[in-house]
Amino acid sequence: MTTLADPVPGGRPEDLRRVAGLTARLAAKDVRGIVLAYVDTAGVCRVKTIPAARLEAAVSWGVGMSPVFDTFLAGDSIVGTDVLGSPDGDLRLYPDLDQLVALAGQPGWAWAPVDRITQEGERHPGCARTFLRRIVAGAAERHGLAFKAAIEVEWTVGLGSAPAGEFVPAVSGPAYGGIRQVELSDCAADLLAALAAQGVDVDQLHPEYAAGQFEVSVGALDPVAAADRSVLVRQTIRAVAQRHGLRVSFSPAVSAEGVGNGGHLHLSCWRGGVNLHAGGERRYGMTPEAESFAAGILVRLPALTAVTAPSPVSYLRLRPSQWAGVFTAWGRETREAALRMITGTAGRGAQDANLEVKPVDLAANPYLALGCVIAAGLDGIDSSLTLPEEITGDPARYGPDEAAARGVRRLPQSLPQAAREFRADQVLRAALGPVLADAVTAVRLGEAAAVEGLDDARVAAAYRWVY
Repeated sequence: MTTLADPVPGGRPEDLRRVAGLTARLAAKDVRGIVLAYVDTAGVCRVKTIPAARLEAAVSWGVGMSPVFDTFLAGDSIVGTDVLGSPDGDLRLYPDLDQLVALAGQPGWAWAPVDRITQEGERHPGCARTFLRRIVAGAAERHGLAFKAAIEVEWTVGLGSAPAGEFVPAVSGPAYGGIRQVELSDCAADLLAALAAQGVDVDQLHPEYAAGQFEVSVGALDPVAAADRSVLVRQTIRAVAQRHGLRVSFSPAVSAEGVGNGGHLHLSCWRGGVNLHAGGERRYGMTPEAESFAAGILVRLPALTAVTAPSPVSYLRLRPSQWAGVFTAWGRETREAALRMITGTAGRGAQDANLEVKPVDLAANPYLALGCVIAAGLDGIDSSLTLPEEITGDPARYGPDEAAARGVRRLPQSLPQAAREFRADQVLRAALGPVLADAVTAVRLGEAAAVEGLDDARVAAAYRWVY
Protein backbone atom coordinates (compact mmCIF):
# COMPACT_ATOMS: atom_id res chain seq x y z
CA MET A 1 0.00 0.00 0.00
CA THR A 2 1.42 3.38 -0.96
CA THR A 3 1.81 5.85 1.89
CA LEU A 4 -0.76 8.64 1.65
CA ALA A 5 0.80 11.00 4.21
CA ASP A 6 3.22 13.70 3.13
CA PRO A 7 6.82 13.51 4.34
CA VAL A 8 7.87 15.91 7.08
CA PRO A 9 11.25 17.33 8.18
CA GLY A 10 12.72 15.07 10.82
CA GLY A 11 10.96 12.07 9.34
CA ARG A 12 7.66 10.45 10.14
CA PRO A 13 7.90 8.21 13.21
CA GLU A 14 6.58 5.16 11.37
CA ASP A 15 9.28 5.56 8.71
CA LEU A 16 12.06 6.06 11.20
CA ARG A 17 11.06 2.88 13.01
CA ARG A 18 11.44 0.92 9.76
CA VAL A 19 14.82 2.23 8.63
CA ALA A 20 17.08 -0.05 10.64
CA GLY A 21 15.33 -3.20 9.42
CA LEU A 22 15.29 -2.04 5.81
CA THR A 23 18.96 -1.08 5.93
CA ALA A 24 19.84 -4.53 7.31
CA ARG A 25 17.85 -6.27 4.58
CA LEU A 26 19.55 -4.20 1.88
CA ALA A 27 22.96 -5.02 3.35
CA ALA A 28 22.09 -8.73 3.27
CA LYS A 29 21.50 -8.34 -0.47
CA ASP A 30 24.83 -6.50 -0.91
CA VAL A 31 23.03 -3.29 -1.87
CA ARG A 32 25.51 -0.40 -1.75
CA GLY A 33 23.51 2.48 -3.23
CA ILE A 34 19.91 3.66 -3.53
CA VAL A 35 18.44 5.42 -6.58
CA LEU A 36 15.99 8.17 -5.58
CA ALA A 37 13.81 8.75 -8.63
CA TYR A 38 11.16 11.16 -9.82
CA VAL A 39 9.82 12.17 -13.22
CA ASP A 40 9.97 15.79 -14.35
CA THR A 41 7.40 17.79 -16.31
CA ALA A 42 9.04 16.81 -19.60
CA GLY A 43 8.67 13.10 -18.79
CA VAL A 44 12.35 12.46 -18.06
CA CYS A 45 13.26 10.39 -15.00
CA ARG A 46 15.70 12.38 -12.87
CA VAL A 47 17.63 10.82 -9.99
CA LYS A 48 19.88 11.39 -7.05
CA THR A 49 21.67 8.42 -5.48
CA ILE A 50 22.83 7.85 -1.93
CA PRO A 51 24.88 5.16 -0.19
CA ALA A 52 22.58 2.62 1.45
CA ALA A 53 23.97 3.64 4.82
CA ARG A 54 22.47 7.13 4.30
CA LEU A 55 18.88 5.89 4.13
CA GLU A 56 18.04 7.06 7.65
CA ALA A 57 19.35 10.54 6.89
CA ALA A 58 17.30 10.67 3.69
CA VAL A 59 14.15 9.56 5.50
CA SER A 60 14.76 12.12 8.25
CA TRP A 61 15.83 15.19 6.30
CA GLY A 62 15.51 14.38 2.62
CA VAL A 63 18.07 14.87 -0.13
CA GLY A 64 18.52 18.22 -1.83
CA MET A 65 17.68 18.90 -5.46
CA SER A 66 16.92 22.12 -7.29
CA PRO A 67 13.32 22.93 -8.33
CA VAL A 68 14.67 24.12 -11.68
CA PHE A 69 14.10 20.63 -13.10
CA ASP A 70 10.36 21.33 -13.15
CA THR A 71 11.01 23.43 -16.25
CA PHE A 72 13.78 21.39 -17.84
CA LEU A 73 13.14 20.27 -21.39
CA ALA A 74 13.91 16.73 -22.54
CA GLY A 75 17.12 18.03 -24.12
CA ASP A 76 18.19 19.63 -20.80
CA SER A 77 17.67 23.26 -21.76
CA ILE A 78 15.56 25.30 -19.35
CA VAL A 79 12.41 27.36 -19.77
CA GLY A 80 10.68 29.31 -17.03
CA THR A 81 7.43 30.49 -15.51
CA ASP A 82 6.78 33.28 -13.05
CA VAL A 83 7.79 30.99 -10.15
CA LEU A 84 9.86 28.19 -11.71
CA GLY A 85 12.99 27.95 -13.80
CA SER A 86 15.40 30.14 -11.84
CA PRO A 87 18.61 28.89 -10.22
CA ASP A 88 17.27 29.82 -6.77
CA GLY A 89 15.93 27.56 -4.04
CA ASP A 90 16.11 23.95 -2.99
CA LEU A 91 13.77 21.02 -2.47
CA ARG A 92 14.04 17.90 -0.35
CA LEU A 93 13.57 14.45 -1.88
CA TYR A 94 11.97 11.95 0.51
CA PRO A 95 11.96 8.25 -0.43
CA ASP A 96 8.72 6.28 -0.11
CA LEU A 97 9.79 3.26 1.92
CA ASP A 98 6.72 1.28 0.86
CA GLN A 99 8.13 1.19 -2.68
CA LEU A 100 11.82 0.68 -1.81
CA VAL A 101 13.13 -2.36 -3.68
CA ALA A 102 16.48 -3.99 -4.38
CA LEU A 103 17.10 -3.90 -8.13
CA ALA A 104 17.58 -7.40 -9.48
CA GLY A 105 18.65 -5.99 -12.83
CA GLN A 106 21.28 -3.76 -11.20
CA PRO A 107 23.03 -5.76 -8.49
CA GLY A 108 24.32 -3.52 -5.73
CA TRP A 109 21.52 -0.97 -6.11
CA ALA A 110 18.07 -0.36 -4.69
CA TRP A 111 15.40 2.02 -5.97
CA ALA A 112 12.70 4.21 -4.43
CA PRO A 113 10.38 6.91 -5.78
CA VAL A 114 10.38 10.20 -3.94
CA ASP A 115 8.04 12.97 -2.92
CA ARG A 116 9.39 16.50 -3.05
CA ILE A 117 8.73 19.05 -0.33
CA THR A 118 10.12 22.51 0.30
CA GLN A 119 12.83 23.28 2.82
CA GLU A 120 10.06 24.63 5.03
CA GLY A 121 8.34 21.25 5.03
CA GLU A 122 5.43 22.16 2.75
CA ARG A 123 4.18 20.28 -0.31
CA HIS A 124 6.04 21.34 -3.42
CA PRO A 125 3.32 22.49 -5.85
CA GLY A 126 5.35 21.19 -8.80
CA CYS A 127 5.64 17.60 -7.50
CA ALA A 128 3.69 15.35 -9.86
CA ARG A 129 3.65 12.40 -7.45
CA THR A 130 2.16 14.57 -4.71
CA PHE A 131 -0.40 15.86 -7.23
CA LEU A 132 -1.55 12.34 -8.11
CA ARG A 133 -1.74 11.33 -4.46
CA ARG A 134 -3.89 14.41 -3.76
CA ILE A 135 -6.27 13.60 -6.64
CA VAL A 136 -6.69 10.01 -5.44
CA ALA A 137 -7.25 11.08 -1.83
CA GLY A 138 -9.82 13.67 -2.96
CA ALA A 139 -11.75 11.06 -4.94
CA ALA A 140 -11.92 8.85 -1.87
CA GLU A 141 -13.07 11.70 0.34
CA ARG A 142 -15.67 13.23 -2.01
CA HIS A 143 -16.94 10.18 -3.87
CA GLY A 144 -15.85 7.17 -1.85
CA LEU A 145 -13.93 5.98 -4.91
CA ALA A 146 -10.74 4.02 -5.26
CA PHE A 147 -8.97 3.13 -8.49
CA LYS A 148 -6.98 0.33 -10.03
CA ALA A 149 -4.52 1.36 -12.72
CA ALA A 150 -1.82 -0.09 -14.93
CA ILE A 151 0.40 1.34 -17.64
CA GLU A 152 1.49 -0.72 -20.63
CA VAL A 153 5.17 -0.42 -21.48
CA GLU A 154 6.27 -0.69 -25.11
CA TRP A 155 9.87 -0.34 -26.19
CA THR A 156 12.17 -1.00 -29.11
CA VAL A 157 15.34 -3.05 -28.74
CA GLY A 158 18.40 -1.93 -30.64
CA LEU A 159 21.91 -3.21 -31.02
CA GLY A 160 24.19 -1.66 -28.46
CA SER A 161 27.01 -1.84 -31.01
CA ALA A 162 25.18 0.38 -33.52
CA PRO A 163 26.80 3.72 -34.39
CA ALA A 164 26.07 6.47 -31.87
CA GLY A 165 22.66 8.01 -32.40
CA GLU A 166 21.42 5.33 -34.80
CA PHE A 167 18.81 2.67 -34.20
CA VAL A 168 19.38 -0.82 -35.60
CA PRO A 169 16.73 -3.36 -34.52
CA ALA A 170 18.23 -6.14 -32.45
CA VAL A 171 15.66 -8.73 -33.55
CA SER A 172 14.02 -9.62 -36.83
CA GLY A 173 10.95 -11.51 -37.93
CA PRO A 174 7.23 -10.78 -38.26
CA ALA A 175 5.13 -8.70 -35.85
CA TYR A 176 4.17 -10.69 -32.76
CA GLY A 177 6.29 -13.47 -34.24
CA GLY A 178 7.97 -16.41 -32.57
CA ILE A 179 11.26 -15.53 -34.29
CA ARG A 180 11.59 -12.38 -32.21
CA GLN A 181 10.83 -14.25 -28.99
CA VAL A 182 13.54 -16.80 -29.75
CA GLU A 183 16.12 -14.18 -30.73
CA LEU A 184 15.58 -12.27 -27.49
CA SER A 185 14.92 -15.35 -25.37
CA ASP A 186 17.78 -15.03 -22.87
CA CYS A 187 17.26 -11.32 -22.28
CA ALA A 188 13.49 -11.74 -21.91
CA ALA A 189 13.91 -14.59 -19.43
CA ASP A 190 16.31 -12.48 -17.37
CA LEU A 191 13.83 -9.61 -17.49
CA LEU A 192 11.00 -11.79 -16.21
CA ALA A 193 13.25 -13.06 -13.42
CA ALA A 194 14.27 -9.53 -12.44
CA LEU A 195 10.71 -8.23 -12.39
CA ALA A 196 9.55 -11.20 -10.32
CA ALA A 197 12.38 -10.65 -7.83
CA GLN A 198 11.26 -7.03 -7.52
CA GLY A 199 7.65 -8.01 -6.81
CA VAL A 200 6.27 -6.92 -10.19
CA ASP A 201 3.54 -9.28 -11.39
CA VAL A 202 3.68 -9.61 -15.16
CA ASP A 203 0.58 -10.46 -17.18
CA GLN A 204 2.24 -10.64 -20.62
CA LEU A 205 5.62 -10.12 -22.27
CA HIS A 206 5.60 -10.40 -26.05
CA PRO A 207 6.93 -9.09 -29.36
CA GLU A 208 4.91 -6.16 -30.73
CA TYR A 209 4.21 -4.75 -34.18
CA ALA A 210 7.15 -2.54 -35.14
CA ALA A 211 10.70 -3.66 -35.87
CA GLY A 212 12.48 -4.62 -32.64
CA GLN A 213 9.41 -3.75 -30.55
CA PHE A 214 8.25 -5.51 -27.38
CA GLU A 215 5.57 -4.93 -24.76
CA VAL A 216 5.12 -5.87 -21.13
CA SER A 217 1.78 -5.67 -19.32
CA VAL A 218 1.81 -5.68 -15.52
CA GLY A 219 -0.78 -6.08 -12.79
CA ALA A 220 -2.96 -3.20 -11.67
CA LEU A 221 -2.34 -1.25 -8.47
CA ASP A 222 -3.58 1.96 -6.92
CA PRO A 223 -2.67 4.88 -9.24
CA VAL A 224 0.37 6.17 -7.32
CA ALA A 225 1.86 2.70 -7.06
CA ALA A 226 1.01 2.03 -10.72
CA ALA A 227 2.93 5.15 -11.78
CA ASP A 228 5.83 4.11 -9.54
CA ARG A 229 5.76 0.66 -11.12
CA SER A 230 5.90 2.12 -14.63
CA VAL A 231 9.11 3.97 -13.76
CA LEU A 232 10.59 0.91 -12.05
CA VAL A 233 9.74 -1.41 -14.95
CA ARG A 234 11.49 0.87 -17.43
CA GLN A 235 14.55 1.13 -15.19
CA THR A 236 14.65 -2.67 -15.07
CA ILE A 237 14.17 -3.20 -18.81
CA ARG A 238 16.98 -0.79 -19.58
CA ALA A 239 19.36 -2.36 -17.06
CA VAL A 240 18.71 -5.96 -18.13
CA ALA A 241 19.02 -5.09 -21.82
CA GLN A 242 22.35 -3.34 -21.24
CA ARG A 243 23.73 -6.44 -19.55
CA HIS A 244 22.94 -8.28 -22.81
CA GLY A 245 24.69 -5.70 -24.98
CA LEU A 246 21.39 -4.16 -26.12
CA ARG A 247 19.99 -0.66 -26.06
CA VAL A 248 16.33 0.19 -25.56
CA SER A 249 14.20 3.20 -26.40
CA PHE A 250 10.81 4.06 -24.94
CA SER A 251 10.47 7.02 -27.30
CA PRO A 252 7.03 7.38 -28.92
CA ALA A 253 8.75 7.02 -32.30
CA VAL A 254 12.31 5.85 -32.88
CA SER A 255 11.96 6.68 -36.58
CA ALA A 256 9.81 8.98 -38.66
CA GLU A 257 7.76 6.17 -40.17
CA GLY A 258 5.88 3.21 -38.80
CA VAL A 259 4.13 2.37 -35.55
CA GLY A 260 5.51 3.95 -32.39
CA ASN A 261 5.77 2.97 -28.73
CA GLY A 262 2.67 3.50 -26.61
CA GLY A 263 2.08 3.68 -22.89
CA HIS A 264 -1.65 3.01 -22.75
CA LEU A 265 -3.36 3.67 -19.42
CA HIS A 266 -5.77 1.14 -17.93
CA LEU A 267 -8.06 2.47 -15.23
CA SER A 268 -11.13 1.32 -13.31
CA CYS A 269 -13.24 2.85 -10.53
CA TRP A 270 -14.06 0.86 -7.40
CA ARG A 271 -16.17 1.40 -4.30
CA GLY A 272 -16.19 -0.95 -1.34
CA GLY A 273 -14.29 -3.57 -3.32
CA VAL A 274 -16.82 -3.52 -6.19
CA ASN A 275 -15.79 -2.68 -9.76
CA LEU A 276 -18.14 0.04 -11.07
CA HIS A 277 -17.41 -0.94 -14.68
CA ALA A 278 -19.22 -4.28 -14.34
CA GLY A 279 -22.65 -5.38 -13.16
CA GLY A 280 -24.36 -2.03 -13.74
CA GLU A 281 -27.45 -1.15 -15.75
CA ARG A 282 -25.75 0.99 -18.38
CA ARG A 283 -24.10 -0.18 -21.58
CA TYR A 284 -21.77 -3.16 -21.21
CA GLY A 285 -22.43 -3.37 -17.50
CA MET A 286 -21.27 0.11 -16.55
CA THR A 287 -22.84 1.80 -13.56
CA PRO A 288 -24.02 5.40 -14.09
CA GLU A 289 -20.90 6.67 -12.32
CA ALA A 290 -18.59 4.53 -14.44
CA GLU A 291 -20.22 5.85 -17.62
CA SER A 292 -19.95 9.45 -16.43
CA PHE A 293 -16.32 8.86 -15.51
CA ALA A 294 -15.60 7.53 -19.01
CA ALA A 295 -17.53 10.41 -20.61
CA GLY A 296 -15.51 12.94 -18.63
CA ILE A 297 -12.28 11.49 -19.99
CA LEU A 298 -13.62 11.39 -23.53
CA VAL A 299 -14.74 15.02 -23.59
CA ARG A 300 -11.37 16.25 -22.29
CA LEU A 301 -9.13 14.13 -24.50
CA PRO A 302 -7.96 17.05 -26.71
CA ALA A 303 -6.64 18.91 -23.65
CA LEU A 304 -5.39 15.72 -21.98
CA THR A 305 -3.17 15.10 -25.00
CA ALA A 306 -0.80 17.82 -23.80
CA VAL A 307 -0.14 15.62 -20.76
CA THR A 308 -0.44 12.13 -22.23
CA ALA A 309 1.45 12.86 -25.49
CA PRO A 310 3.78 15.62 -24.30
CA SER A 311 6.66 15.54 -26.78
CA PRO A 312 7.06 16.68 -30.38
CA VAL A 313 7.89 13.08 -31.22
CA SER A 314 4.55 11.96 -29.75
CA TYR A 315 2.83 13.31 -32.85
CA LEU A 316 4.79 10.98 -35.13
CA ARG A 317 2.98 8.18 -33.32
CA LEU A 318 -0.49 9.77 -33.16
CA ARG A 319 -1.53 8.92 -36.69
CA PRO A 320 -4.82 7.43 -37.93
CA SER A 321 -5.24 3.72 -38.56
CA GLN A 322 -2.28 2.70 -36.40
CA TRP A 323 -4.21 1.75 -33.22
CA ALA A 324 -3.00 4.91 -31.50
CA GLY A 325 -6.52 6.23 -30.81
CA VAL A 326 -6.38 9.65 -32.46
CA PHE A 327 -10.12 10.45 -32.54
CA THR A 328 -12.49 11.40 -29.73
CA ALA A 329 -14.40 8.14 -29.90
CA TRP A 330 -15.09 5.17 -27.69
CA GLY A 331 -16.06 1.57 -28.31
CA ARG A 332 -16.07 -1.88 -26.76
CA GLU A 333 -12.79 -3.58 -27.64
CA THR A 334 -12.28 -1.10 -30.49
CA ARG A 335 -8.56 -0.57 -30.76
CA GLU A 336 -8.81 2.46 -33.03
CA ALA A 337 -10.93 4.32 -30.47
CA ALA A 338 -9.12 6.68 -28.12
CA LEU A 339 -11.16 5.25 -25.24
CA ARG A 340 -11.48 1.49 -25.39
CA MET A 341 -14.06 -0.22 -23.19
CA ILE A 342 -12.72 -3.54 -21.92
CA THR A 343 -15.44 -5.77 -20.45
CA GLY A 344 -13.28 -8.81 -19.77
CA THR A 345 -13.84 -12.43 -20.67
CA ALA A 346 -17.10 -14.04 -19.55
CA GLY A 347 -16.78 -14.82 -15.86
CA ARG A 348 -14.02 -12.25 -15.31
CA GLY A 349 -15.84 -8.95 -15.84
CA ALA A 350 -16.13 -8.07 -12.17
CA GLN A 351 -12.34 -8.32 -11.85
CA ASP A 352 -11.13 -7.21 -15.27
CA ALA A 353 -13.53 -4.59 -16.71
CA ASN A 354 -11.68 -1.30 -17.21
CA LEU A 355 -11.05 1.65 -19.50
CA GLU A 356 -8.03 1.86 -21.77
CA VAL A 357 -6.87 5.36 -22.72
CA LYS A 358 -4.86 4.91 -25.92
CA PRO A 359 -3.37 8.32 -26.92
CA VAL A 360 -0.69 7.95 -24.23
CA ASP A 361 3.02 7.32 -24.67
CA LEU A 362 6.01 6.89 -22.39
CA ALA A 363 7.25 10.43 -22.85
CA ALA A 364 4.41 11.25 -20.46
CA ASN A 365 5.04 11.77 -16.77
CA PRO A 366 2.90 8.86 -15.47
CA TYR A 367 1.86 10.74 -12.34
CA LEU A 368 0.63 13.73 -14.36
CA ALA A 369 -1.08 11.50 -16.92
CA LEU A 370 -2.96 9.41 -14.38
CA GLY A 371 -3.83 12.41 -12.21
CA CYS A 372 -5.23 14.42 -15.10
CA VAL A 373 -7.17 11.48 -16.55
CA ILE A 374 -8.73 10.81 -13.14
CA ALA A 375 -9.52 14.52 -12.68
CA ALA A 376 -11.28 14.53 -16.06
CA GLY A 377 -13.27 11.44 -15.11
CA LEU A 378 -14.28 12.90 -11.74
CA ASP A 379 -15.53 16.04 -13.47
CA GLY A 380 -17.62 13.75 -15.67
CA ILE A 381 -19.19 12.27 -12.52
CA ASP A 382 -19.79 15.71 -11.02
CA SER A 383 -21.45 16.80 -14.29
CA SER A 384 -23.44 13.53 -14.75
CA LEU A 385 -22.12 13.21 -18.32
CA THR A 386 -23.22 10.37 -20.57
CA LEU A 387 -21.32 8.72 -23.39
CA PRO A 388 -22.29 9.41 -26.98
CA GLU A 389 -22.97 6.64 -29.48
CA GLU A 390 -20.11 4.18 -29.59
CA ILE A 391 -18.13 3.55 -32.76
CA THR A 392 -17.02 0.32 -34.38
CA GLY A 393 -14.19 -0.08 -36.85
CA ASP A 394 -11.85 2.73 -37.82
CA PRO A 395 -13.23 6.27 -37.27
CA ALA A 396 -10.85 7.52 -39.97
CA ARG A 397 -13.40 6.26 -42.49
CA TYR A 398 -15.96 8.91 -41.54
CA GLY A 399 -16.37 11.94 -43.74
CA PRO A 400 -16.50 15.39 -42.09
CA ASP A 401 -20.31 15.49 -41.81
CA GLU A 402 -20.69 12.02 -40.32
CA ALA A 403 -17.78 12.57 -37.95
CA ALA A 404 -19.35 15.82 -36.72
CA ALA A 405 -22.73 14.15 -36.28
CA ARG A 406 -21.12 11.42 -34.17
CA GLY A 407 -18.98 13.87 -32.16
CA VAL A 408 -15.83 12.28 -33.56
CA ARG A 409 -13.02 14.84 -33.60
CA ARG A 410 -9.37 14.41 -34.51
CA LEU A 411 -7.09 14.91 -31.52
CA PRO A 412 -4.36 17.58 -31.74
CA GLN A 413 -1.89 16.89 -34.51
CA SER A 414 0.98 18.90 -33.03
CA LEU A 415 2.30 19.82 -29.61
CA PRO A 416 1.45 23.54 -29.94
CA GLN A 417 -2.14 22.59 -30.78
CA ALA A 418 -2.32 20.32 -27.74
CA ALA A 419 -0.87 23.08 -25.55
CA ARG A 420 -3.59 25.47 -26.73
CA GLU A 421 -6.30 22.93 -25.85
CA PHE A 422 -4.72 22.45 -22.43
CA ARG A 423 -4.46 26.16 -21.69
CA ALA A 424 -8.16 26.57 -22.45
CA ASP A 425 -9.24 23.70 -20.17
CA GLN A 426 -10.06 25.09 -16.75
CA VAL A 427 -10.84 21.70 -15.19
CA LEU A 428 -7.38 20.27 -15.81
CA ARG A 429 -5.62 23.50 -14.89
CA ALA A 430 -7.56 23.75 -11.64
CA ALA A 431 -6.77 20.13 -10.79
CA LEU A 432 -3.04 20.69 -11.33
CA GLY A 433 -2.92 24.05 -9.60
CA PRO A 434 -1.38 27.18 -11.14
CA VAL A 435 2.28 26.31 -10.55
CA LEU A 436 2.16 22.87 -12.14
CA ALA A 437 -0.28 23.89 -14.89
CA ASP A 438 2.00 26.76 -15.94
CA ALA A 439 5.00 24.43 -15.89
CA VAL A 440 3.20 22.01 -18.21
CA THR A 441 2.41 24.81 -20.66
CA ALA A 442 5.90 26.31 -20.57
CA VAL A 443 7.62 22.96 -21.10
CA ARG A 444 5.31 21.95 -23.96
CA LEU A 445 5.84 25.24 -25.78
CA GLY A 446 9.57 25.02 -25.08
CA GLU A 447 9.77 21.54 -26.59
CA ALA A 448 7.88 22.71 -29.66
CA ALA A 449 10.24 25.66 -30.12
CA ALA A 450 13.28 23.41 -29.71
CA VAL A 451 12.41 21.40 -32.83
CA GLU A 452 10.97 24.19 -34.95
CA GLY A 453 12.10 23.75 -38.56
CA LEU A 454 13.15 20.11 -38.15
CA ASP A 455 11.68 17.45 -40.41
CA ASP A 456 10.15 14.27 -38.97
CA ALA A 457 13.34 12.24 -39.27
CA ARG A 458 15.34 14.79 -37.31
CA VAL A 459 12.61 15.09 -34.66
CA ALA A 460 12.67 11.30 -34.20
CA ALA A 461 16.45 11.33 -33.94
CA ALA A 462 16.42 14.18 -31.41
CA TYR A 463 14.30 12.18 -28.93
CA ARG A 464 15.33 8.62 -29.80
CA TRP A 465 17.48 8.05 -26.74
CA VAL A 466 15.88 10.56 -24.36
CA TYR A 467 13.03 8.37 -23.11
